[in-house]
Amino acid sequence: MPYYIPRNTKGEGRILYVFSTKALIYTGVGAGIGLIFYWLLSLLGLKTLGLIIILILGIIGFIIGTFRVPDINTFEFTKKTGGLNIDQVLLTFIKFKRNKKIYVYDLREETKDE
Repeated sequence: MPYYIPRNTKGEGRILYVFSTKALIYTGVGAGIGLIFYWLLSLLGLKTLGLIIILILGIIGFIIGTFRVPDINTFEFTKKTGGLNIDQVLLTFIKFKRNKKIYVYDLREETKDE
């Protein structure tokens, strides 16, 4: 009799093994913003600096789209946002700054050892 064996399918939506779809989009947006700087710097004759900026902004986009905030209890920020995606934290921050109020449900239970 066959049994269903659960498996981790999270990484199967990856493109070129490194990029998930979301990371590829964020990398493209970062590199696109870098292209604007490249175009402006190429007018001044600084094409090498423009290429470096494209690379840096592409890497920043990849990091935002891929990684999570580490769960470090030492800092208040990482204690509250630990384990969340960086893009989710940034979008929540932007919404908070725009509306000046935000409602978040914390589903984690806090246990205190007594």
